[in-house]
Amino acid sequence: MLPNHHQTFRQHLIKDGLFVDGKEDQWRIGSRPFVLSRQQAKFLEELGQHLLAFYTSLNRLYIESLKGTQPQWVHGYLDRGKPDDLLDFARMNRFKNQLPGVIRPDLIPTESGMALTELDSVPGGMGLTGSLSHMYSQQGLSVWPSADGLIKSFSRMLKEATKKEQPYSMAIVVSDEADAYRAEMQWVATQLSQDGWDAYCIHPRDIRFSENGLSVEQNGKNCPISLIYRFFELFDLKNIPKGELILYSAKKGQVAVTPPYKPWMEEKLALALIHHPILAPFWEKVLSSETISCLHTIVPLTWVLDPRPLPPTAVIPGLRHRGHAVSNWDWLGEATQKERQYVIKVSGFSELAWGSRGVAIGHDMSQEDWQNTLSQALDSFHTAPSILQAFHKGKQVMVEYYKDPAGSEVSMEGRVRLSPYYFVVDGQAELGGVLATTCPKDKKIIHGMRDAVMTPCGVKSDE
Repeated sequence: MLPNHHQTFRQHLIKDGLFVDGKEDQWRIGSRPFVLSRQQAKFLEELGQHLLAFYTSLNRLYIESLKGTQPQWVHGYLDRGKPDDLLDFARMNRFKNQLPGVIRPDLIPTESGMALTELDSVPGGMGLTGSLSHMYSQQGLSVWPSADGLIKSFSRMLKEATKKEQPYSMAIVVSDEADAYRAEMQWVATQLSQDGWDAYCIHPRDIRFSENGLSVEQNGKNCPISLIYRFFELFDLKNIPKGELILYSAKKGQVAVTPPYKPWMEEKLALALIHHPILAPFWEKVLSSETISCLHTIVPLTWVLDPRPLPPTAVIPGLRHRGHAVSNWDWLGEATQKERQYVIKVSGFSELAWGSRGVAIGHDMSQEDWQNTLSQALDSFHTAPSILQAFHKGKQVMVEYYKDPAGSEVSMEGRVRLSPYYFVVDGQAELGGVLATTCPKDKKIIHGMRDAVMTPCGVKSDE
């Protein structure tokens, strides 16, 4: 029987700013890390390099699509709804090979294997995962891959991105839109400060500009910034105070910014490109057979909800209804609840495209709500495309959490989402940490809700 750590854990979370003292907790505290099988751990260790290869190839596909050496509809999809000035900036030759330094997939363990439902290059949860990893490790509980792996890998990625020697100076810039993550990013900045950085977590309005570059005032002192970690979405640029100064300084080479301002790297519809038969020769040219096999296995079938009519001889690739190919979306609105084993998601560049917002599960909705959601998704195609994705049901797992302030431990049957954090260093994707989010089994969308149990991971030792 493990000792009761409930009060110790809760005080740790309050100290790190992840819980507010006197306020009802935002999620349930697990009594131990979520246990992975050795097979699952091996899969997660290997997955990062496949995802980095995909990101590298996606960037190349976009550039070649612009040049006309790959189908131009690719960049047409990825550019939809983006302002011209952002695209002009993002396409500058000096940024051509820049990639996100953080890669976080959302993985659902199912009865038949892993399902990768999303890829995020501006992910929340880093501070939470790092703090939880420290917390459990300090109480003698084994955390995998390590208690401090997230901060150490993040720091190495940032040092490579800044392209400057010490002293290392950086600011994590958190927008109003992302304010819910400010406390955890402050925790990250504090940890980086202990790893040799002059690190600050700031609001965009705190940035100072001069002809020499950007800086921030701290304790009455003007502190230069050589690197900005962008913790705001690109759709929110118009609401970012001094956002144009960040762009100007990046353009002049006065400050490095990661992740780069590349909206085509932040679209969910990129997953639809993996399965598109017209792009198969490109993927076969640029990706290894192992990476292609991995992506085809774990990425659910995904389609762009494009309302434009097809020629009479064309069909939507890979999509079938009642055993037959289809060429439009009319059937989808009339599909029965059992036939609606699909998810509709806003693809990107929208306030609805992050978190659990903008996600609709077909078999969890009334016919009328589903038809309205589908209609809205098709109508908004020209400004904010959505995707249709095959729904994969997570297998049931058992977790333990502390039920009340007294530390009563109870078990919950649920479904889990695994979110590994990979950091790109020297062309390799280092696994820094894994967050497990387990929700009650009746929940269709797995996210950080009040009923969720959120923990780092451990690995089963008896296999």
